Amino acid sequence: MLDLTDELSPVPVAPEWEDPARFWPRLSAATGHLPAPVAVIDREALRHNAMDLLVRSGGLPIRVASKSVRVRAVLDAVLRLPGFRGILSFTLDEALWLAETHDDIVLGYPTVDRAGLERLFADERAAQRITLMVDDPVHLDLIDSVADPAHRPEIRVAIDVDASWRSALLGHIGVRRSALFTAGEVSAFARRVAARPGFRLVGLQMYDAQIAGQGDDAGPDAPLIRAVQARSRAELRARRAEIVSAVSEVAPLEFLNGGGTGSLEFTGSDESLTEASAGSGLLGGHLFDGYRSFRPAPAAAFAFDVVRRPAVDIATVLGGGWIASGPAVASRQPLPVWPEGLRTMPREAAGEVQTPLQGRAATSLGVGDRVWFRHAKSGEPAERIDRYHLVSGDEIIDELPTYRGEGKAFL
Repeated sequence: MLDLTDELSPVPVAPEWEDPARFWPRLSAATGHLPAPVAVIDREALRHNAMDLLVRSGGLPIRVASKSVRVRAVLDAVLRLPGFRGILSFTLDEALWLAETHDDIVLGYPTVDRAGLERLFADERAAQRITLMVDDPVHLDLIDSVADPAHRPEIRVAIDVDASWRSALLGHIGVRRSALFTAGEVSAFARRVAARPGFRLVGLQMYDAQIAGQGDDAGPDAPLIRAVQARSRAELRARRAEIVSAVSEVAPLEFLNGGGTGSLEFTGSDESLTEASAGSGLLGGHLFDGYRSFRPAPAAAFAFDVVRRPAVDIATVLGGGWIASGPAVASRQPLPVWPEGLRTMPREAAGEVQTPLQGRAATSLGVGDRVWFRHAKSGEPAERIDRYHLVSGDEIIDELPTYRGEGKAFL
């Protein structure tokens, strides 16, 4: 069992991952007998990241975003740590599966899964453990169309609220989620939910992607990004307080959720909230390398083997095209990190079955040599592999099946 509470293995004062020449060869030595692609989670790096998230949240409990992990052993281990509480899931099918062993699951997105709703209605315990997300009366109508309130358990629901910034100059800054924005809009919808038989309003969610998901320390746009985020934080803090005050007059709320890995300091300082969400920061995808306030350890990584040398300065690995979701830009590619000095080629990038790499290290790589990569995001590699090898020190101490390894593919 993965245990992150073991005080016999403290994180060292000078973490090894800060010295690439020690860290990556150690992973190669531990996994050299395994065929590529090979994926690992470093136990000490994972523990460091979990502790760092708690420090950054300033004591605000953290709900673990399962989409950014997709490994039950990791979810279970993190939730055993004081300060982490509950799961933010991404599909109803996943939530029903996790509800077999966890009792506080919030579905982070609206669902139209009728078969899943039927299963939820047939399971009183699951209905008590799972909170559905809504932001439109249509969501309530769909739930009622599957089973009317007289023939199903009371359904716990939370309202998703748009936490983006609407700039007079720049327009919509953030992701396109809920259409509910103002305190008046949210309050009016909350009253509709509270008036509907068979529903119980228990929470609010406001995810500030323009802060949590946007690095502020990379490239020529960094000063502009910091200025936009400062304006957005000020606007959101005031608007969120108004929304929470208005909705609290409608129904007693169990949780007020906000933020993400990249905005934990801001989220933890907002007195309107009762909890934060985070997940990606546990495994430390390279998208977070561009933040000023923190730098997660590379707790998860994967390696491919060189299979040919098409030119003296190019080494090609088999596989590699594990592209993260989002805009199709370079920041969504996996990042070659060891040996140092490798880069993907602009006309091919990371390919489905091969990835040519160029750079000073490519000239010394031979067929059969191993190259380590970090993924842009944290959860998505689990859709490509059936297990992570858990490494501590210089040895593999366990195998952690991914959702895929347990026969699950939710999205």
